Amino acid sequence: MPFVPSTRFVLLAVAPLVLGAVTAIEPSFVLPMLLVDLGIALVALGDAWLGRRVLVGIEREPPRIFSVGRANLVRLHLRSSARRPLPVQVNDDAAPGLAVEGLPKTVVLAGAPHPNPVPASGERGKSIASPRVRGEADARSAAGEGTPSVRHALVTYHVRPSRRGLYALGDHHLRWPTPLGLWWRQVRVGAQHPVRVYPDVQAVRGYELLARQSLENRLVRTVRLRGGENEFEALRDYQRDDEYRAIDWKATARRQKLIAREYQQERNQSVLCLLDCGRLMSAESQGLSQLDHALNAVLMLAHVATRAGDQVGLCAFDEKVRAYLPPQGGRRAAQRVVAASYDIHAQIVETDFEAAYGFVSQRLRKRSLVVLFSQVIDDVSARAVARTVRGLGPRHLPLAVLFRDEALEQMAEPRGVPGKPAEIYQRAAAAEAILWRDRLARDLQEAGALVLHVSPRKLTLGLINRYLRIKAQRLL
Repeated sequence: MPFVPSTRFVLLAVAPLVLGAVTAIEPSFVLPMLLVDLGIALVALGDAWLGRRVLVGIEREPPRIFSVGRANLVRLHLRSSARRPLPVQVNDDAAPGLAVEGLPKTVVLAGAPHPNPVPASGERGKSIASPRVRGEADARSAAGEGTPSVRHALVTYHVRPSRRGLYALGDHHLRWPTPLGLWWRQVRVGAQHPVRVYPDVQAVRGYELLARQSLENRLVRTVRLRGGENEFEALRDYQRDDEYRAIDWKATARRQKLIAREYQQERNQSVLCLLDCGRLMSAESQGLSQLDHALNAVLMLAHVATRAGDQVGLCAFDEKVRAYLPPQGGRRAAQRVVAASYDIHAQIVETDFEAAYGFVSQRLRKRSLVVLFSQVIDDVSARAVARTVRGLGPRHLPLAVLFRDEALEQMAEPRGVPGKPAEIYQRAAAAEAILWRDRLARDLQEAGALVLHVSPRKLTLGLINRYLRIKAQRLL
């Protein structure tokens, strides 16, 4: 519908209703009532005719890459061709799975200046202000200084995707008042922008910014990247948490302060992420599935590992192998991981760990750190994970990443005075499930695997710290 009645029109229509009520008592008011009705109808039609033109244009500027679970900024550029200030309400369509935050919004666009202003000096065709002054005035107008509205406006809002994949931002919806304010002129502007939702690449950008500022310890706890005692790199001042055997006593005697040796970290090692995409990874936590949390951690691990000079690969599987990327190094390794996994989702099928293990064993010859992301809730899945870990053990270094259930842990916490019997049984069942998972983690460690048992929101930090510790301890 191109026109919608405004509040002013509704209030104006109250007058004929009052006259109609009076007419029921005094029939002589019929003619005035009809004349008022006719006048309001003519004014409304004239206002609609004056406001028939489309006065507002719009262009969308979406980001090139969307991150799942993050607020992604989208810009809308509005422009007005009206001669009067125009309050414009803007809204956008979005596909299911894309939560729009910050719309609808209303912005006031200033009226266009007179096409041929008459200079105060009386000279036609020349402007009073110099180009520099006009430029400063335009800049102040664009910045919003000295005037509450602008002819061109920038509207921003955020889109928060809940799943990865290919989506589309839909049409624009614009609404502004007609000259007399009796109608809202409503326009739908066709605009389909396909967008690709990837894992959390914004976290990688944040880490890169911190790394450039030498502030990585704000993202992960301080775990030094120095290697073992096999390849000397440099001398530096002794720090409190250094080992005593790292002290270089000759250099200490020369400089009259403690000096420690720093050894070069081993590079060109291999890391392969085994990603379970079965039904157990479809459970959600904090608005994201377990698989999405795992992929965010994989992306950050790929970035950190390639910065350390290592090679990173990926194998995603459920009942069969969905994607395989052999370990590769270089600056584009993390981008290859994102491209290989952005459209992989958890399937409601049983995971075949043996098939994945056989696939990896045939292709991965070099000793590697194999990070297995999975979830276990019963003995069947636990035995499958344990067999996979034991099979990887002799040749590779397995790291099993298991998710803690925060809701289950909250359920098991005591809440003062015991409640009803049903609540006590529920708390006892939750505590038993937690103990079973902790026992499974100990069994995997006894089988020779490293275990990271962590909640989804702490997964990325925990995984990066464990990788850095493995490097520092030369376990690989």
